[in-house]
This record gives sequence, structure tokens and C-alpha cells, in this order.
Amino acid sequence: MSKMYCFFRPILFLFSPERVHRFAMLMLSVLRFAPGGRAAVKKCCAYEHELLRVNVFGIDFPNPVGLAAGLDKNAEHVNELACFGFGHIEIGSVTPLAQPGNPKPRCFRLPKDRAIINRMGFNNKGVEAAVRNLRKRNPTLVVGGNIGKNTLTPNDKAPNDYEKCFAALYPCVDYFVVNVSCPNVSCLRELQDGERLTEIVRRLTAHRARQPQRKPILLKLSPDLTPAQLDEALEVVAAEGLDGVVAANTTTRRDGLQSPKSKIEGIGAGGLSGAPLTQQALEAVRYISRKTQGKLPIIGVGGIMTPQDAVNMLRAGASLVQVYTGFIYRGPGFAGEICREVAKQKAAKL
Repeated sequence: MSKMYCFFRPILFLFSPERVHRFAMLMLSVLRFAPGGRAAVKKCCAYEHELLRVNVFGIDFPNPVGLAAGLDKNAEHVNELACFGFGHIEIGSVTPLAQPGNPKPRCFRLPKDRAIINRMGFNNKGVEAAVRNLRKRNPTLVVGGNIGKNTLTPNDKAPNDYEKCFAALYPCVDYFVVNVSCPNVSCLRELQDGERLTEIVRRLTAHRARQPQRKPILLKLSPDLTPAQLDEALEVVAAEGLDGVVAANTTTRRDGLQSPKSKIEGIGAGGLSGAPLTQQALEAVRYISRKTQGKLPIIGVGGIMTPQDAVNMLRAGASLVQVYTGFIYRGPGFAGEICREVAKQKAAKL
């Protein structure tokens, strides 16, 4: 599968990222209705093994490899994406109202760096559309809901947006991720400050306390936080009873890139993902794990471009990992490749 994708990737990369994304989503729609299509994809791409099973924040995952938020924002293809070997799918970021996101072009590949810069801006069809789509999900899948605020919502009203998404999605997803760290929504990262973050989190935990079933809430952190800022965020996580963190979002840093400086400057603002983020995300996971004495569940995401990158993230203290840019560059068999390597290394320790 990987060799076949390596042949097609240069052709796909001739087109804009968003055009290829639309084509991929169309192919997933075809897969939905093709007799035996899902089973064939699963046989080619997925890898299953008892050693891969893991329980994190009270949820049983068939393997520790998930698809990060951003690819299936509106939960339109969770059933099909799971066939590629993912142990969980994270949808979103979802906002209360539909919004188009930032002006195009807003997504750019950096092949020399195995990276992507995007400034999508939480483009999605709104939380009600996600809820309608999730009613069709396979109930055995583990699905997370990544929630945010509408771009036009001022920060002092942001708690309302997060609570609206949380309430609407509560019956439909298995866990939540509070996204206050995306660099592509104006002023959003200001919500990572302790006081503002606490207000959002308390609204969500209060709503959760009124529900018959307790569902995990995680906080997605920026890789650009200073140690002091990270400590403050972790204090909120501990004080408010959150269940874990996702480390980390995309970065605004541009140091160490191989792509021409003129190209980077021409692209402009946006969050960088992919290989340049590998070490930064790994260090964030390692720091959080050490700071919390390994007791806080961490979803490690950012710069996982090879199976060994995923193994390193798990060794650094992550309970689960997620991929996105690595999936774009490595192809449909990437989750299975990671699972195979993780199982191999676990078996070697027995």
C-alpha cells in the first residue's frame, strides 16, 4: 500500500491541498456504497493485535493510533476512515454555527520539509450538521469531539460557544477536546490564559455533572507555550478535574525549515505541522508526563511521520497518539504501519 501511494503522491501533490481533500472525501463516499469496499480497505490497511488494546480515561481503544481533528471536521466519514486502521477518530473543530473559515488559499504543502502550513480558520458546517452525521456512526467506533468558538464570537462570550457545542455533541461522542490553542482563529489562543480557560472549563464540567454518563474532557495545548504557561494550563486541568491533554497543536514557529525563505514568507501566517514539529511535540509530551508524574493521560500529536516517531511519543509518556500530516505524506496504510511497529516492540518486551 505504501509503495503504491508513493507512486500516486507526486500526482496528487500537483493539485491544491483542498482540491485533493475534496477528492479524497468523494472517494470515501464511494467507499461507503461499494459492496465489500470497507472490508477490502481494512484488509489492506489495518493491523489488529491484542497487544494494541489500551484503556485510557475509562475508554477501551482497539489500538493507540487515532486520526487527529481537521480531516473530517463535520463527521461525514468516520465509519470509512476507521477502516484505515485508526483506533479512534477525532472530528472537528466544530463550532456552534457554520462558518466558511479564512479566505483561500489557506493550506500549503512544504514537501522538502514534509510539512503543511494551514490557516483554515475552523471552517465547518456547524455543530448540528455534525450531530446529524454522528447519528449514522458505527457505535463500536471511538469518536472524539473537538470543539471551538465561532470566529466572530468575542472572547468574553466564548464560554457560551464551547458549552453549546459540548451540549449538542454530548450524546454523540465518547470524549471531548477543548481547542483553545489553534493559531488560525483570531485571539483564540488568549483563551489559554488561566482565568479565561477556567471559566470555559467550569461551564463544561458543570454541564457534565448533570448528565447520567461522565465523558472525558481533554485540553488541547499549543506547542508554543512557555514552561510557565504550560504549568498554568496544567494547574487548571488538575484543579477543574479534566481527564487529560492533547499535546500539541500546530506551531507558528518557522525555524529550521529547508523550504526557500521566499516561499515561507509568501505563504504568510498559519499553523505549521509535520516533521518540523516532531521534536517540539515530543518535548511537550515528555515535559507534561514528567510534571504530572505520568498520571495524566496524554494524546501525543504533532510530527509523527514514521512508525518510530509514534513509538517515541508513547515512550515519552503519551497514552495515545494521533496523526494527520503523516497520514497525508505516508498514505492510507500509515496507521496500520504504526500499529504493526508498536505491537512488534511490545511483543519484544514480553
